[in-house]
Amino acid sequence: MTLSIGIVGLPNVGKSTVFNALTKTQYAEVANYPFCTIRPNRAIVPVPDERVEKIAELVNVPEIIRATVEFVDIAGLVRGASHGEGLGNQFLANIRDTEAILHVVRCFEDPNVVHVSGAIDPREDIEIINLELALADLEQLDRKLERLASQMKGDRKVKPALDMALALKSHLEAGQPVSQYPHPDDEPFRALIQEMRFLTNKPVIYVANVDESSLTEESKCLQEVRQIARERGAEMVGLAARMEEQLAGLNDEERKQYLELAGVEESGLEKTIRKSYEALHLITFFTFNEREVRAWTIAEGWTAPQAAGVIHTDFERGFIRAEVLAFDTFVKHGSWGAARAAGALGLEGKEYVVQDGDIIYFRFNV
Repeated sequence: MTLSIGIVGLPNVGKSTVFNALTKTQYAEVANYPFCTIRPNRAIVPVPDERVEKIAELVNVPEIIRATVEFVDIAGLVRGASHGEGLGNQFLANIRDTEAILHVVRCFEDPNVVHVSGAIDPREDIEIINLELALADLEQLDRKLERLASQMKGDRKVKPALDMALALKSHLEAGQPVSQYPHPDDEPFRALIQEMRFLTNKPVIYVANVDESSLTEESKCLQEVRQIARERGAEMVGLAARMEEQLAGLNDEERKQYLELAGVEESGLEKTIRKSYEALHLITFFTFNEREVRAWTIAEGWTAPQAAGVIHTDFERGFIRAEVLAFDTFVKHGSWGAARAAGALGLEGKEYVVQDGDIIYFRFNV
């Protein structure tokens, strides 16, 4: 399971700089004019996780395979994008298949970088983007309504789906995102959500792109973004994209020293991925053999057979049991054999719910 995150924001808020910083690449063009990004940029990023490195050290294997995140950076959106203004509307389809949205908000002052609205106002900037996402959802929903109305002429069974779509349209027109629809358990609603992949139904992580000084002493702009995120029940990260770009060219030890000097405990990439996992209720489990240690991403609440199915469908189909060891317990004992000898190894059946950090050996038969 690869987590996919779409990056949105107004032009010149630092989206492409954030993309470059997060992905440690330099191929997303950065320039001081709107619509610099004229095609979606994509990158697959390994998930930083010190646990997988520790496991590899203890079991002495040569290869580490990390979980990954895909970032998709689209052109900046402007007011009217859903109706064809600017270029961003051309690329909204590219983020319909993502699991979450990273909304970059400008919180830095720079007279050499123009702001499309003339002044930095995080609340207004956020509202512009949210409105355009909602209008894009409405446009998509209107097309669906036309199809349902046509189908109704020959099949009255379509009526529940049509009624649901009309109710959802009223909800969107009232300025409410799909994620706040009051009857989320209705079957027609769930079916519509699965089909349409509405933009306003995706979890949002707000990224306040700040000056480096604001990382240790929060600016008013960053505080306002934090307040907006709190009001909307969303996650929020403050990062200095320019600093993160500089970090991208350093080795691990140099990056650690740089962050310490800046008074920051973790990089923007680490914070963003951690918040993304929290927003989507994802966890990580690990496996290893004589060649590799591997990290796997699953949803919270998944059972052992479901987790096994991420590795291979045969593992889920023929699941017998799972040998499970919590990461901290594994480190405490130093080896799988020592943990087994100490009676710390758990033998779990089909009902076991996998926990974040579990190291699992699956037994199966097909």
